Amino acid sequence: MSLRLLRISWVISRHRLDTLLPLERLPWWLRALLWFSPLRLIPVGKRSRGERLRLSLEALGPIFIKFGQMLSTRRDLLPADIADELKRLQDQVPPFPGDQAAARVEKALEMSLEEAFAEFDRVPLASASIAQVHAARLHGGEDVVVKIIRPGIDRVMRQDMALMYQVAKLFSKIPEARRLRPVEVIRDYEATLFDELDLYKEAANTSQLKRNFKDSPLLFVPTIYWPFTRRHVMVQERIRGIPVADLDTLIARGTNLKKLAERGVELFFTQVFRDNFFHADMHPGNIFVNCDNPEDPQYIAIDCGIVGSLTREDQDYLARNLLAFFHQDYYEVAALHIESGWVGENTRANEFAAAIRTVCEPILEKPLKDISFGQVLLGLFQTARRFNMEVQPQLVLLQKTLLNIEGLGRQLYPDLDLWSTAKPYLEQWMKERAGVSGLWESLKRQAPELSHQLPELPVLAHQALSRMEHEHRQRHQQVDSINAMRVQMARQGKRLYRLRLGFILLALALAWQPLSGWIALQEWPILAAAAIGLLLLVWQ
Repeated sequence: MSLRLLRISWVISRHRLDTLLPLERLPWWLRALLWFSPLRLIPVGKRSRGERLRLSLEALGPIFIKFGQMLSTRRDLLPADIADELKRLQDQVPPFPGDQAAARVEKALEMSLEEAFAEFDRVPLASASIAQVHAARLHGGEDVVVKIIRPGIDRVMRQDMALMYQVAKLFSKIPEARRLRPVEVIRDYEATLFDELDLYKEAANTSQLKRNFKDSPLLFVPTIYWPFTRRHVMVQERIRGIPVADLDTLIARGTNLKKLAERGVELFFTQVFRDNFFHADMHPGNIFVNCDNPEDPQYIAIDCGIVGSLTREDQDYLARNLLAFFHQDYYEVAALHIESGWVGENTRANEFAAAIRTVCEPILEKPLKDISFGQVLLGLFQTARRFNMEVQPQLVLLQKTLLNIEGLGRQLYPDLDLWSTAKPYLEQWMKERAGVSGLWESLKRQAPELSHQLPELPVLAHQALSRMEHEHRQRHQQVDSINAMRVQMARQGKRLYRLRLGFILLALALAWQPLSGWIALQEWPILAAAAIGLLLLVWQ
């Protein structure tokens, strides 16, 4: 752990990442500390700040690279030069040697490359943070790509996750940060991140997503070749599309960018609400566009290592919240937060609604180019701090996907009105969910279980009535026992009172001769205090 921490410190120092900090916004003591820091003795060099940041993230490994990938989609939050450099992290991470890749494929498949493939290109097509991809051709003539997990990556990722846990535990000791539940968030992130190391899971996710969008104009998903898929090697159909971030080519092909952007929003809500199975790593490096028909563009998705799903309660809660936002019903938003337990039950809904209105009112009914979800989240964070709202780890993936969708929409069609695009879809979904058709679908879904339980209903009803009768008798017995105990305690109290009074009278009788002389010699305050003490002994 300490060696990894030293490594991180060395990379930060070597690339002078301290120069990226806005010194004018830092506290005076931190500015002074940086001013007299030994880091200032290291030359900055000729590399740009964006290049230094990208090289630092590449040197620190997959977890940091993925963080850079997410940042690269937020051009509204980053300067253009930094965003352009981080964009290279999506598919231009330095590869590992082709001979090493070929050896890993042969070891995983337990056969030579010649037996498995008619052709195998040792020069990678693309290289990402966790794996790299090589072009190949099967003996049947199918063009495929071979995805290979980087060697030794498990160890590096475990070290980084251990470090992140230590940082999260430190944050948990800070009252304002504790409500963010950093340890739970890191634990959830760890599970999804290590799922990416098992290509069996990615292949299964890809097959599921392909079934969900079979013959759909919205999305195409490549076919998985299961006979050549292992835990660290996966073979899938090679796609021919234009990277979604290559706007120049999309424009040159005459692509309808407005329709493409609207389909992106529809695609997201279809995955989340219709299928409850969404691609949760939708950065531009994983999304391509089929422009065979430029007026009817279709998305192509790869790299399904991270997927998400919600419970039916979370789905309903999310849809109702979004619709309340669309209708500017902030009281409903506040009530839903309180109902779900995200804020305390003692929170006053009208005060919470007023705070949410202050944050959200300026963003509604504006085109996407004028809306920054980053700024909205920052405002909601301030609201959350005031009302002690906790971050829900089960929705972290969804929040991350929403940020990626926003970044993608900004690149494709900045004038897209996200609200008017999403609102009809959500209203239709809620109508189907809560209407007659939704009730009918729910009954059909539960019919097998109901048909199985129906013959048992008389027995279950008899058991329930017997249980109620037994509980009724037990309650009566308990009441009788309590009353008997009360009577016995009252009798014991009277018996103790008589014993105490008799003891006092006997003591007075035996000691009367000395006491009479003592009383004659005392002043009245002492006699009054003695009388009060005697009354207290007799009382009760």
